[in-house]
Amino acid sequence: MLISKMAAEGGGKEMNEIKTQFTTREGVYKLLTHSEYSRPNRVPFNSQGSNPVKVSFVNVNDQSGNGDRICFNVGRELYFYIYKGVRKAADLSKPIDKRIYKGTQPTCHDFNHLTATAESVSLLVGFSAGQVQLIDPIKKETSKLFNEERLIDKSRVTCVKWVPGSESLFLVSHATGNMYLYNVEHTCGTTAPHYQLLKQGENYSVHTCKSKSTRNPLLKWTVGEGALNEFAFSPDGKFLACVSQDGFLRVFNFDAVELHGTMKSYFGGLLCVCWSPDGKYIVAGGEDDLVTVWSFLDCRVIARGHGHKSWVSVVAFDHYTTSVEESDPMEFSGSDEDFQDQMIHFGRDRANSTQSRLSKRNSTDSRPVSVTYRFGSVGQDTQLCLWDLTEDILFPHLPLSRTRTHTNVMNATSPPAGATIITNTSSNTTNGNNSGANTPGINSLSTTLPRSNSLPHSAGTTTANSTNKAGSGGGGGGIGSGIMDSAIATGVSKFATLSLHDRKERHHEKDHKRNHSMGHISSKSSDKLNLLTKTKTDPAKTLGTLLCPRMEDVPLLEPLICKKIAHERLTVLIFLEDCLVTACQEGFICTWARPGKVGLLSSQNQASSPSGTVV
Repeated sequence: MLISKMAAEGGGKEMNEIKTQFTTREGVYKLLTHSEYSRPNRVPFNSQGSNPVKVSFVNVNDQSGNGDRICFNVGRELYFYIYKGVRKAADLSKPIDKRIYKGTQPTCHDFNHLTATAESVSLLVGFSAGQVQLIDPIKKETSKLFNEERLIDKSRVTCVKWVPGSESLFLVSHATGNMYLYNVEHTCGTTAPHYQLLKQGENYSVHTCKSKSTRNPLLKWTVGEGALNEFAFSPDGKFLACVSQDGFLRVFNFDAVELHGTMKSYFGGLLCVCWSPDGKYIVAGGEDDLVTVWSFLDCRVIARGHGHKSWVSVVAFDHYTTSVEESDPMEFSGSDEDFQDQMIHFGRDRANSTQSRLSKRNSTDSRPVSVTYRFGSVGQDTQLCLWDLTEDILFPHLPLSRTRTHTNVMNATSPPAGATIITNTSSNTTNGNNSGANTPGINSLSTTLPRSNSLPHSAGTTTANSTNKAGSGGGGGGIGSGIMDSAIATGVSKFATLSLHDRKERHHEKDHKRNHSMGHISSKSSDKLNLLTKTKTDPAKTLGTLLCPRMEDVPLLEPLICKKIAHERLTVLIFLEDCLVTACQEGFICTWARPGKVGLLSSQNQASSPSGTVV
């Protein structure tokens, strides 16, 4: 398939072509068509009515140097292969293990990385009927089945993960909005569990299992309204981020079972969530077609990204491209520990560098010289987007004079690689040709992003277009008067005014967390809790608050790249050291070699291998 470079003007035909390479500031990422994993017959899967294709990786420390293993589900089938990545072409004729299920379908899975060896791995598999299976695909054994009689929960398993640092504890979420903590050493019992309230807070409760002997589940969490779509543990394993169909991100202290902070989507449910490598930022995506960046330290939205034309199904940080460069020692005024935090470089040393990054220091103290977080997203629009979160977004208030001078950062001097920031100036929102076409540091291919997706910022704009739900949300500017409105002065930079206003709001947010994350809520705070609960459940009242700022009140990112890479909706995005992995609902798992990582595969194997489906 010939690679067609997208013209600067963007043609309709070219926009619909499946891309097999893309360029960022690091270089060219290339699709390795013969490193594609799928069902052995390579026939596209008829995905109607099936659960999303998911992929899990584990390294078994094989002495041969080929220790990566991949697991993926397609329909009723589950496959386990040696993953050869950019090194060799995939051999689909030799799966290590293959399972076909009747009456239920795999929905998600997770390896225990602590216990994995070349001889044995522990793989949890969640199912559409509510069960969770523990299997060893190397030994081809099935050791245990949890919730077998569906006495604990009868709904679909939406997410399953091992608790970080544990060989036996795992967490399971369901479409009911419940989460359950299990221990592989305990049974589930032959009767439905009875529960006792452990802690209750704002829109969540936690119960323990009431029984004479210890049994599963150890804990039952009820979170929000509707399905709990995904959860993710922080890098240090202490916090848990949950996204639900009610549109809320809720972040808990996992061990203390306390609510740390919340955020509301601009529209619809939230479907996916991930943490930055240092645990300071959370990105969520969902039915508003946006990616939303939330500060863990400040408990507030700091940016939104718009590039997708439909629901965002997966968000993920690239640990290998994300970086923090050191500050000038002469300008550093913090402690030695803080200085060490600034010296950290994300990348290969991820496991050793996550412990000290959740310090509670103010995020504006001792700003590093250059901060760049890379994350990606894929969606039901079959597009892959890559985003850079730079210091312009992370530290918009320093220095304050710069933010007053440059209302539109795009027109300022060259920003760090590729970040495009759109504020509420009318020239940015009404003229579709005025995107980052001339912005230094932005890949020229990104200028063909369909401008029809630009979010309208005028208060009275509404639309019923189902593929642009984010745009219809933009019309919420005329709904009520948010708490931010009174502080925003006409003609003054949003960044400058928000920097002053947010300080007042943070006190309110901290007070909210102190009073309402505890199991017992005093009568003094109960009225306040009821007020907040009503506010959160009414989208018209949350719009314009810290829970859900208006579109014009936070920076709007545009993607570095936005490429159509599949025929069916995308369901997987995983960043590995030498490649990134995507998957679509047709059951094709694709490997994209990082710049300079193509190796011998393309030069030796591409011409001689039989043709397959290019996605």
